[in-house]
Amino acid sequence: MPSKLDQLKTMTTIVADTGDMESIRAFTPTDCTTNPTLILKAAQMAAYGHIVDEAIAWGRKRGAATGAVTDRLAVNFGTELSRIVPGRVSTEVDADLSFDTQGMVEKARALIADYASRGVGRDRILIKLASTWEGIRAAEALRKDSIDCNMTLIFGLPQAMAAADAGAFLISPFVGRILDWHVKSTGNTYTAETDPGVLSVRAIHAYYKTHGIKTVVMGASFRNTGEIEALAGCDRLTIAPQLLDALMNDAGALPRALDPAQPGPAGPHMTLDEKSFRYALNADAMATEKLAEGIRLFANDLGALRDLVARRLA
Repeated sequence: MPSKLDQLKTMTTIVADTGDMESIRAFTPTDCTTNPTLILKAAQMAAYGHIVDEAIAWGRKRGAATGAVTDRLAVNFGTELSRIVPGRVSTEVDADLSFDTQGMVEKARALIADYASRGVGRDRILIKLASTWEGIRAAEALRKDSIDCNMTLIFGLPQAMAAADAGAFLISPFVGRILDWHVKSTGNTYTAETDPGVLSVRAIHAYYKTHGIKTVVMGASFRNTGEIEALAGCDRLTIAPQLLDALMNDAGALPRALDPAQPGPAGPHMTLDEKSFRYALNADAMATEKLAEGIRLFANDLGALRDLVARRLA
């Protein structure tokens, strides 16, 4: 029998959740995603020293600010990744811009322009934006420039509804972080079928498919292979190397869990204005806390990456 990874590839687009190029080559995903945490980790690996060196040399030559060199480094990694995967590479806008719509738009345009200068077209890139109200508005503006966005840090249906109405290309619901919150909050143990993160993605998937929404659902942030198997058939799943390896070495049967033709029950289509979006987000303690925490964590790792770059520039 084919491995569970091979079976999963027949019903779901596989996205590698890593900046490690050797892992990506090993698992042959269609797309890959990066974020400040993954870039920071990869930038400290000897195998990618030349990628960091190029950005530092570029910055020194131009007397560039640390932030510009950090952007250069992210695009360096993204460019290399675009040569490995046949599909899309996600590059994240600075987390400290998460409440600045115009700042996110300008940063996204600059990243796309840098990719274009390397011969990587915008059809190969997804710009990752935090799913704040401001981030969703930035995605709406960027869509008019034919710049596709990956709305990250999705923790519930209100964010998914607003992102879809804005015409976002893709959303990333964070399965494992939702589970983390509920385990800590309740002390309960969950199976794959009762996992709150899995149930959240299933609800979003049902809502999108029921209402003919084209925005791609990409489950992310997995804690175990059970969560992944429980979402087999989702549009896309972004998976870390250790879980891809576990799936590749498991020859058990993998039934489809999600079927766009039979999405299951979903409520009526709703359009959220800013007031209703913020109220709905505020009413969900898990989503409110995990969105804030996620932005802080990405901002902290971005700060560490900037510190690494600043030390090298000095």
